[in-house]
Amino acid sequence: MEIEIGRDLFAHEAELAAANRRLFKEKGITALNLLAAPGAGKTSLIRKTVPLLKYSVAVIEGDPASSVDTDLLNSLGITAFQINTEGGCHLEASMVAKALESFQPKPGTLLIIENVGNLICTAAFPLGESIRMVMVGASEGDDKPFKYPDIFQGADAVILNKIDLKPYVDFDSERFRRGIRALGDQVPIFEVSCKTGEGLAELAEWLEQRVDQLWKEG
Repeated sequence: MEIEIGRDLFAHEAELAAANRRLFKEKGITALNLLAAPGAGKTSLIRKTVPLLKYSVAVIEGDPASSVDTDLLNSLGITAFQINTEGGCHLEASMVAKALESFQPKPGTLLIIENVGNLICTAAFPLGESIRMVMVGASEGDDKPFKYPDIFQGADAVILNKIDLKPYVDFDSERFRRGIRALGDQVPIFEVSCKTGEGLAELAEWLEQRVDQLWKEG
């Protein structure tokens, strides 16, 4: 019986995500779900990458509490909206749908959804996104693809951030890549540093090409 309840829950979440996907399409919005552990640098990646993109960008920030990151992005001229999960470990499709009732990005916008920092729960709750990116900080260790495989499966891109720290931490890039390749042989892996800017132009170029492709496909 418990298994059936679990199945019903995830089927319901899939239906809500599909509804969001239709809503995004109606509004002319491309949604990106950014997944990572706390401290991996999600907000830093957003504020460093947005100026490199040709698209209008809006952000939904998911956090258990506070509006620290939303306040920072808004102060930089990046339109951002806060969702507080009140201690919850992930965003859900219904939360995003409710946010869009008052937060309405204009057509043609790339909507970046910065999910709650978590490598487990966020993997099981789709939000209706068209692009899914997973980020790891070099200081977190090269074993993440082996310990948390679900978060990487189905990712459109994997980002290794904080590569400027690699000389100072015990991080094996080849081991990390082997772990990713075992889960998705074709997924692109971008090594970046939000501190130095290394690799961000290449990531922005890929993201623009991905969004262009989605628009063409309708």
